[in-house]
Amino acid sequence: MRRDWAGLPGTTLVVLSSDVEGNSFSPFSTYSRSQYAPLGANDLVGEAYPLPEELEQDAELRELYPGGVPDTAVPALVLYPLG
Repeated sequence: MRRDWAGLPGTTLVVLSSDVEGNSFSPFSTYSRSQYAPLGANDLVGEAYPLPEELEQDAELRELYPGGVPDTAVPALVLYPLG
């Protein structure tokens, strides 16, 4: 990805698809370094969770996740669309 994207102009719009069929699209807004855990056996659908160091440093954030982060969570780069 780094090689493919390195030569793109800085004005290149990044667009995210809402699903694999490409039924709708939205421009990229922001990203976060997070953790990702699949919901049930379907690893294609899941939830994003804060990083361990974020939870450790922020008591209010910990209150949002009283059950903690699932053991199945792995580091992830999460991309967020504008719409």
